[in-house]
Amino acid sequence: MKKMITELLSPAGSYESFEAAIGAGADAVYVGGPAFGARAYAQNFSQEELIAAIETAHIHNRKLYLTVNTLLKNRELEGQLFEYLAPYYEAGLDAVIVQDLGVFSFIRRNFPGLDIHASTQMTITGPEGMKFLEEKGATRVVPARELSLEELSAMHKASPLEIETFIHGALCYSYSGQCLMSSIFGGRSGNRGRCAQPCRLPYKGTLDHRKYKGDKEFCALSLKDICTLDILPDILEAGVMSLKIEGRMKQPGYTAGVTSVYRKYLDLYLSGKEYHVQEEDRKYLLDLFSRGGSCTGYYDMYRGPEMMAFANEKKSGNIQPEIRKIKEKIHGNLILSPESPVILEVACEDKTVTAMGGEVQFAKNQPMEEQRIRQQMEKLGNTEFQWESLNIEINGKVFVPVKVLNEVRREALEQLREHYGSECVNNKNHKQQCQYYCGHTQIFFLLICQCLPSFFENMPESLLFYKVQNRSEQIGQNQAINNRHGNRNNLGHAVFEIGAPEHQEKEAYTGPYDKDGRDAP
Repeated sequence: MKKMITELLSPAGSYESFEAAIGAGADAVYVGGPAFGARAYAQNFSQEELIAAIETAHIHNRKLYLTVNTLLKNRELEGQLFEYLAPYYEAGLDAVIVQDLGVFSFIRRNFPGLDIHASTQMTITGPEGMKFLEEKGATRVVPARELSLEELSAMHKASPLEIETFIHGALCYSYSGQCLMSSIFGGRSGNRGRCAQPCRLPYKGTLDHRKYKGDKEFCALSLKDICTLDILPDILEAGVMSLKIEGRMKQPGYTAGVTSVYRKYLDLYLSGKEYHVQEEDRKYLLDLFSRGGSCTGYYDMYRGPEMMAFANEKKSGNIQPEIRKIKEKIHGNLILSPESPVILEVACEDKTVTAMGGEVQFAKNQPMEEQRIRQQMEKLGNTEFQWESLNIEINGKVFVPVKVLNEVRREALEQLREHYGSECVNNKNHKQQCQYYCGHTQIFFLLICQCLPSFFENMPESLLFYKVQNRSEQIGQNQAINNRHGNRNNLGHAVFEIGAPEHQEKEAYTGPYDKDGRDAP
């Protein structure tokens, strides 16, 4: 087995979740920005928050990846993508996660040095796909989720590209997330980040207008979440480098809890000690979130009813995971001499900055005591730093306005933050290489929706779905679909009727629909 550096990759749909992931031990965090991400309904990051997250991640020696994993329209590719990515590129963004090959080529050409991770929605399923992306300049591949450990191992042996796979969280019913169901019936495309999750809705099954097992509704397309604690060593030994947790729509507590558990067991595996999962940790993950239990996905099984929830009862226990904010230790040296500026040197690991400001005054009557000065300088607030040591050198009787002490302290810490950011930018030579280029022709792959046993009919008006005629023709088309799922999706000439779900707010489906939510260019 190749010697690899492993990475625990956590999701963040908000800045609070980002901090929770870092505090819980994530090596890297993937987030969505204001546009072009596959979770348009997550809180997501503003430009300012995203740049701050990049800086914070680098201060803690972590990485931050940005999702640009929707299919873009030509006007977006040619007129918006460059301006969108440029600020993050210049701030030192570590990588982008991409589905669209047109976007891939655009980024490769216009943002040299920026790592590109091929999204699972590229549906890479074998060594040839790895070799193709290696030639195109990808640095990492997130293969289709339907692959076995044996298939992942073959891909690892065929290419030096990093492999990243999902180890925990929700599964899509369709192959590698390539589903057009939400787009066809609701005008909300998963490929545009607006999936309405119709796979989680209850349906009624019929065969030639006869009911299956009475009139009971069931979630025929709803899969359990995956949990891979027990097979984590097998996944790593198959050649997977990055262990990815799904859940950008989840709350910060979920992110912190799941990340901390996988951090514990990844460290246990890396320590070389006997690997054993405690039952209380399995239960803890189910208490955080459960959709009818969990499964290990396709890693060690082809398909089967054990993967299906057949319900969409989301459950969570009464637990509140601890959300920690980690801080980097710094060392300081404050020099105060009359008729000289205040001088503050701050060091963090091998980085040292110096801030100067104001003027130290000679105190005739009541000089400032060291305790008063220290009390003011130790106020680091909500920063990423904490004092490991602070030496205060006072030469004579001095007085310094509190405002000056505060300004010098803030200036030193800001220099330290900028030092981390500029170091990353200089390493990648981002600013010097960033060039604008337009005119690239976007490539679209219109994929057949592989999760539909048939088109739906008799749609409730409250869902504003489109009633599809010629059911028999659509069923015939569905029978022609042949993929790795085999006949798992085949329920004969089955027609499903959507039952209005009590848990789904009607506003999620009502219009008018944003035309940008559809798949068509």
